[in-house]
Amino acid sequence: MIDNKLKSILLSVQKPARYTGGEPGCIIKNKDEVDVRFAFCFPDTYEIGMSHLGMKILYDELNKQDYIWCERCFAPWTDMMAKMKEHNIPLYTLESKTQLKEMDIIGFTLMYELSYTNVLAMLDLAGIPFYAKDRNESHPLVIAGGPCTCNAEPVADFFDIMVLGEGEFLDVEVCRVYNECKKQGLSKLETLKALSKIQGVYVPSFYDVKYKEDNTIESVTPLYDAPIPCNKHIVKDFAHLPFPTDTVVPMAGAVHNRAMVEVLRGCIRGCRFCQAGFIYRPFRERDKDLINQGAIDLCKNTGYEEVSLTSLSTSDHSQLEDLLDDMVPWTQKEKVNIALPSLRVDNFSESLIEKTTKIRKSGLTLAPEAGTQRLRDIINKNVTEEEIEKTAKIAFEGGYTHIKLYFMMGLPGETMEDIKGIVDTAQKIIDIFWSMPNRPKGKPEVSISVATFIPKPFTPFQFFGQNDGELIKEKQAYLLECAKSNKRIKVSYNNPQESLLEAVLARGDRRLAPVILDAYFNGCMFDSWYECFNYDAWMASFEKYGVDSRFYANRFRPYDEINPWDHINYGVTKKFLVEDYERSLQAITSRPCNKQCYSCGANKLLGRACFEYSKN
Repeated sequence: MIDNKLKSILLSVQKPARYTGGEPGCIIKNKDEVDVRFAFCFPDTYEIGMSHLGMKILYDELNKQDYIWCERCFAPWTDMMAKMKEHNIPLYTLESKTQLKEMDIIGFTLMYELSYTNVLAMLDLAGIPFYAKDRNESHPLVIAGGPCTCNAEPVADFFDIMVLGEGEFLDVEVCRVYNECKKQGLSKLETLKALSKIQGVYVPSFYDVKYKEDNTIESVTPLYDAPIPCNKHIVKDFAHLPFPTDTVVPMAGAVHNRAMVEVLRGCIRGCRFCQAGFIYRPFRERDKDLINQGAIDLCKNTGYEEVSLTSLSTSDHSQLEDLLDDMVPWTQKEKVNIALPSLRVDNFSESLIEKTTKIRKSGLTLAPEAGTQRLRDIINKNVTEEEIEKTAKIAFEGGYTHIKLYFMMGLPGETMEDIKGIVDTAQKIIDIFWSMPNRPKGKPEVSISVATFIPKPFTPFQFFGQNDGELIKEKQAYLLECAKSNKRIKVSYNNPQESLLEAVLARGDRRLAPVILDAYFNGCMFDSWYECFNYDAWMASFEKYGVDSRFYANRFRPYDEINPWDHINYGVTKKFLVEDYERSLQAITSRPCNKQCYSCGANKLLGRACFEYSKN
């Protein structure tokens, strides 16, 4: 039925291939021969979702189980959504065209806070009640995973469970326990009780939150013997963990349409602004031989001509040079380009450039993050001016003429001198180009991309109040003024209103759920897309429910205040975050954690020390 209706509308929407399925590598099973049907829902467009490595990993792992069939579903673009509503077409899975409401489990990945209204849009289009309390035994279990679950309290009331941490084995275990409960005919409540016993499963309705008169949290009380804190799940033996080598190849194109291999997980750095660097701890490397053979198989099976060695900081893999030595012969032979999208300025080398530009040059992006050494020390970037200049010289010698620099503004301790320092850094790089006698042909160009800093949970800067919109606009204007005299420097920055909303949702609590739902009813969707973002509609929803955005985004959080996420354990302790924030106030840097342990707490998830420090 859905197929027939689809055919009648596909030619009237943009990129109809987004909605058809049938791509190479997609997995088709007999629905009558599986016990659990799982819909992996990505709350953004097909092109973005198909670039998501986590989806590829979970799709592969779940479908390895004979009794599970995992299918994909993405948020339809606005034109397709309107057509589906007009023709009464419910949201469906790509593999079998099954309505979402007929699945056993629908799992949303929460990659970024500005996708929350898209989750509601997808539930609405599927005909599934928004709030978990309004769904009965006939509805699928609605679950969430991804980095935002470290504080998904603003959307907690919409989900039955949330999976915390790494999902490869956790999602399989959730499906196994769910299947057992299903076969026993247990109620939804009894099923949730059984699921809550799994490490990494958070059942929001099993925690009662009370508030003080000043709107801060008074207490969080667990119900039904739910764990407090609720601990995230990790893969301990990551070194030998296989990864998918036959993934779905998108037909509609993807933002990152290439083979992707995760070479390590976690980060040894300790950049105080970076949520990923803390919530993905502890640091673990994948075996280099496993990476190499997997990359060979992946490129062979998919036909990709580029393989990306992905991680938070790929150049921190202890055997990266050896790995590249193994990969260069076959990638040259097969005309496959090697991309290293996450390199550090302080360990960038001529060797890395030489080995990764055999086929063609990919773009080069460096991330100093701050414009002065003082501010880089405050944020613990551990990158010096000399290292930035050295890296630029190496890049130019390697034939690059265009370098992109990534910065933030609104960082703790920032002054206007630091804003000027952003342009000064770019100018020094241009000066280096012109000073080189053996510079490449052409003229240098430096692109500056500046994001507004957002304080995120589980970082040392989670206590810091975000700069208000007016101050950010003042800083953006000053940045443009500093750069206007040099045509070789291109400046771009984001909308501070979007950053304000993201900060509210990142540090928010459960009282925001009706605000988010009201914003959706006011037409808010695809909030991370500049052409769709509607700040006024969001502010109207905040006003309607008497919620002050500044309370969540712009105020400093006292150390002893109970944060909405304090009953969740992602590894790093609050004690450590307080200590590291105090170090930032004195501009004291910390060494990478493979050189010195600062007792962040992540080692407890491993049950051992993260590193053999005697060897370092």
